[in-house]
Parts: sequence; structure tokens; C-alpha cells
Amino acid sequence: MQNYRVSINDLPPDGKQFDLDDQDIWRTPLQEFEMDCRISAPLMAHISVLPAEGGCLVRGELHGQVILPCNRCAEDAVADIRSDFEEFEELPDEDAPAAENARNGNATPNLALEAGSRIVYERNAPMLDLAAVCWEEFMLALPVNPLCKPDCKGLCAQCGANLNSGDCACIPDEGDPRLAVLRGLTLHKT
Repeated sequence: MQNYRVSINDLPPDGKQFDLDDQDIWRTPLQEFEMDCRISAPLMAHISVLPAEGGCLVRGELHGQVILPCNRCAEDAVADIRSDFEEFEELPDEDAPAAENARNGNATPNLALEAGSRIVYERNAPMLDLAAVCWEEFMLALPVNPLCKPDCKGLCAQCGANLNSGDCACIPDEGDPRLAVLRGLTLHKT
């Protein structure tokens, strides 16, 4: 995968625009984390990075389409990815030990400043990792509860048959026999 790191120090005052359409930005981590997710329409990100005092403002949009397993029946569920985002990426404090070690050459050349940071140091210069921005925004845009269709009936709890294809031959569970007396109970408003 190509290196998508941008030097924060070299950004022009009016910022810079980036279009990222390399599918490996998303495909590589999907494989690495063994996620059951396939890209069905290319994912694209348009990112604007504007330098600011103490860091940079990152604005962008991400769109595309993926296939995930349905939460109810495990069949393919198509999910449209549409996300607009805006975040401020803060540069480390001058007194931060990790930043100081990086400037003094006492750390690895590609030092992440803190866990989850999208800013890394390369040759003592702060770099914004656009691939990390794309991956994080992609993960945030994924649906929490993907469904193959809104009225998905799911799987039979007894035999595992897909109820979207038709009813199964299982006898419906009558529930707890101790509560049988309450099944005919009706409530009336007064």
C-alpha cells in the first residue's frame, strides 16, 4: 500500500485537498482484522487538511458500498457508506516525552505520538496519516446492525432455518408451562 502521510509543516496556509481511492487503504486492514466485510462499490474519500495553530483541521467525506453479514439471518446485507467528518488533529505538547524523544532521535523513525493518534513523526517532522483517517472514518460509518432487508425474519432458534425463505417444520415453543394461566389474560382500560 502506498504511503499516505502528509507533512503538517509543509501544508500551504489555505490547506490542501486529497482524493483517496486506493482500495488497499480499506482492504488491507479488513484482511488483517479478518472482518467479514467485502467492498462492493469502490470506497472514495475526499479530504481537506487545513493547518491551524496547534495542529490541523481535517474535513472530508467518505462514500462507497460494502457487503456485511445480516445480523438476523447471516445472509449478505448491502450497506451504503456515506460519511461527512470534521476533526481537529492536535499536535503534541512541546513537553511531551514521546515528541521530545522523536525530535532527539531516541525513538523509532515512525513514532506514533499516542495510542490512536493519526499523527506520526517521520524524520522529526509531524505527519498526518491520511490512511488512518480513512480507516477510522470507515469504521465509524459502518452500520451497527446491518440487515439484509428491514423486515428480515432471521433464523429459527430451534433448527436454524432461514425464516425469510419460508416457515420451518418446528413446533412453536409454548413457553414456560407455569405461565400458561396468563396466556388468555386480556387487559381492559377503565
